[in-house]
Amino acid sequence: MQADSIVLGAGIVGVSIALHLQMRGLSTVLVDRRGAGEETSYGNAGLIQREGVMPHAFPQGLADLLRYGVNDRTDMHYHLAALPRLAPFLARYWWHSRPENYRKVVNAYAPLIAAAVTEHEPLIEKAGADDLIVRRGWYLLYREEQERDEAFRKAERLERDFGINHDTVNNEEIRRKEPGLGIDVAGALHWADPWSIRDPGGLVKRYLALFESLGGTFVNADAMALQQRSSGAGWQLPVASGVIEAKDAVVALGPWAADLTDRLGYSLPLAVKRGYHMHYTQPAANPLTNWMLDAKYGYLLTPMERGIRLTTGAEFALRDAPPTPVQVDRDEPWARELFPGLGTRVDAEPWKGARPITPDMMPIIGPAPRHKGLWFAFGHAHHGMTLGPATGRLIAEMVTGNIPFIDPAAFSATRFK
Repeated sequence: MQADSIVLGAGIVGVSIALHLQMRGLSTVLVDRRGAGEETSYGNAGLIQREGVMPHAFPQGLADLLRYGVNDRTDMHYHLAALPRLAPFLARYWWHSRPENYRKVVNAYAPLIAAAVTEHEPLIEKAGADDLIVRRGWYLLYREEQERDEAFRKAERLERDFGINHDTVNNEEIRRKEPGLGIDVAGALHWADPWSIRDPGGLVKRYLALFESLGGTFVNADAMALQQRSSGAGWQLPVASGVIEAKDAVVALGPWAADLTDRLGYSLPLAVKRGYHMHYTQPAANPLTNWMLDAKYGYLLTPMERGIRLTTGAEFALRDAPPTPVQVDRDEPWARELFPGLGTRVDAEPWKGARPITPDMMPIIGPAPRHKGLWFAFGHAHHGMTLGPATGRLIAEMVTGNIPFIDPAAFSATRFK
């Protein structure tokens, strides 16, 4: 089977890349071992985070490090046995999070984040997925005045420096918006620009259906079997019906990207942040209607099609280690205090996923340094759903030789020596 491009991985990033390539007239085969949007792209907060210009940094102060070291928090958990293997990565993550380095990251990241909503918008329209989208922004709720005031100051800087719109909301206003809240809060920060998704996995499937309607092909296969053709020109992948051959191949395998890139001779600093979610039934009276994060404890409550989804903070562990969803159990009492109408658990067990991360908190997007026709698109951390379409456009423009809509240099794999 001949194609112009093979895209490996059918999460939001891979599907968006395949869709952009197909829209530009390149015959594209999208490959995954499962269906589209059934791994990391399924279990997330369902936010298109236009405000997310400041990626999650590693704690810097000694007091913070000691608090996290106790390992009893809700917003972060770690596996002690994994620390020896994770330590080199965490050290680099800490270094890139130092204030002077972090400022450079934020400035480099901002142009890509700025395209988050504008690149989703036309795909949502073409895919007929408007029923899955809510355009009301989202809220961070603060239980303490000091934390609230610090967040409000940061929001003012982000609006001034990056044009990110926000509102400050007092307790009375937030309770009018969400009458089911069970406690008074010190206030809330409303990020006005982001969009929300009522079924993130469902949105990926809508994008896949659009891709297929344009003539794209989706197949189940083992992405790890990708090989460079013996001539050195192009790539091939065995599938059930034969062998796919293509000029270009794009690695968009999320937390599994390193399995392939390591085999191809690259040593990229990749790790994962694991996360969990659980669905709960909505109350008949005063159901939750907005996406709300409890800033003190780090969990997010979101009104999804399956009910209220509680998503946890990060877990530092080896990708394939058995699940340890302690954060769900730690979060649930605080969530019930905040929103007493939180109903019974819907899922048999908490869902577990892994977010692929780099130490500088930015994705790797662009050509593979040593293989012609090979492209990288992974490492989006918390912003895979946010940046899928923007990444898709960027890769497609590079593959087709067009001028990229933003300078991709900051996201090149060559930044890691």
